[in-house]
Amino acid sequence: MVFDFDQSVDRRDSGSLKWDVGPNELPMWVADMDFPTAPCIRAALQRRLEHGVFGYSIVPDAWGDAYVDWWEQRHHFHMDPEWLIFATGVVPAISSAVRKLTTPGENVLIQTPVYNIFFNSILNNGRRALECPLRYESGGYAIDFDRLERDLSNPQTTMMLLCNPHNPVGRIWTRKELAKIGELAAKYHVIVLSDEIHCDITDPGKEYVPFASVSEECRDNSITCIAPTKCFNIAGLQTAAVSVPNPYLRHKMWRALNTDEVAEGNAFAVDAAIAAFTKGGEWLDQLRDYIQANKRTVAAFLEQHLPEITLVRSEATYLVWMDCGRICEDAGVLADIIREKSGLVLSAGAQYGRTGTSFLRMNIACPARRLAEGLVRLRTGIYAYLDGIHNEAADPDAD
Repeated sequence: MVFDFDQSVDRRDSGSLKWDVGPNELPMWVADMDFPTAPCIRAALQRRLEHGVFGYSIVPDAWGDAYVDWWEQRHHFHMDPEWLIFATGVVPAISSAVRKLTTPGENVLIQTPVYNIFFNSILNNGRRALECPLRYESGGYAIDFDRLERDLSNPQTTMMLLCNPHNPVGRIWTRKELAKIGELAAKYHVIVLSDEIHCDITDPGKEYVPFASVSEECRDNSITCIAPTKCFNIAGLQTAAVSVPNPYLRHKMWRALNTDEVAEGNAFAVDAAIAAFTKGGEWLDQLRDYIQANKRTVAAFLEQHLPEITLVRSEATYLVWMDCGRICEDAGVLADIIREKSGLVLSAGAQYGRTGTSFLRMNIACPARRLAEGLVRLRTGIYAYLDGIHNEAADPDAD
């Protein structure tokens, strides 16, 4: 079956966070896609809807089996069904883990620039966000292992939030890199919580490595958050899983999730996940091809029209990370000008950590025609910003 990703869906007035913008604005910021979810998921939800009764739900064995089979077939890693705990989302699970497995005032290490909500899960719970910056060089990112060891060795550091693959920079961490993280974390008694929600949106031909699959150290000292929500565009259904091989940590996480009341699925969440992982593979593979074509479109457009913007090399996610350092120091100001002059809504990089200040993040998971419109708006906004700088330079007395 061939799926139509060129279909344009009007999401205005649908209660969409992403599309809660002005009438002439184009949102390409928050990480949800503008594609309808896979037909197999819609069919499963329709069957559930037609049943007509939506009482309290259990999590059946079929839910765990769907995760286990998918990870074994797609990611070559066998998970025991007993490792899995249902959660209403990856972010609620991370926040629960921070509350249960660390104490107020301790450091939770994050590798910045990184998913901005990590900061919320840490700071809102009275912990300290310890930024361990990734090393940015030659248009790509790498781990600074000397800095990482120094920060992990701090006795106040008790947890590390790993983003694998990494949002927003698009890196798939290698087995060797993950093994080194696991070795250092075990050495300094730091629990690793690996957010792997973007793991199924890798470039065609690229495979991610589950952190827990790398070594016994990684497996026994880790908690992994996984979900079908990003790759199948069903974040609003609030369905995720927490995989914890270590029985001691698993009990702690089970208690945390249940204490926080985020371990019970709604009447649609479980069925959607089962359908995604048992019947959604073909749709997902075509989606990955489509996103890869969109990435090529962005790269060609920047090269031709905005060569002063550097597109960071990416292997995963549908988010592009753009280095604007050659034209501005504060991409937040640039994002405001782009929105004001063109209506294009992007994410300013500073929210992902101090090292993201001169970057913009753009969500390209949309039909090709919408992406083309977004790129034209991007050019319009950046030209307006550059014209403003030029005019200020030409008139030094301007207010």
